[in-house]
Amino acid sequence: MRQLTLTQKEGDDMTTDIRTLIGSSPDGEPIAELHRLAEIRRELARAEEAQVRRARVQGYSWQAVASALGVSKQAAHKKYGGR
Repeated sequence: MRQLTLTQKEGDDMTTDIRTLIGSSPDGEPIAELHRLAEIRRELARAEEAQVRRARVQGYSWQAVASALGVSKQAAHKKYGGR
């Protein structure tokens, strides 16, 4: 099985992208911001599911997927294994 690995730069770039996406206006209406964040959370969940599916199709192990997600192999399989 293949292992997922990111370089430090790739990880840093992803973190920057996420922080930019999330952003926040300190003067923004809190309820509007919460709605916006909820939509971002849904989009991230869809993207995560798609990437897990891609990783599995490409031969990555559940252990590799779990490690990339920061969860146990069992948790990853429970969440995505039946899809």
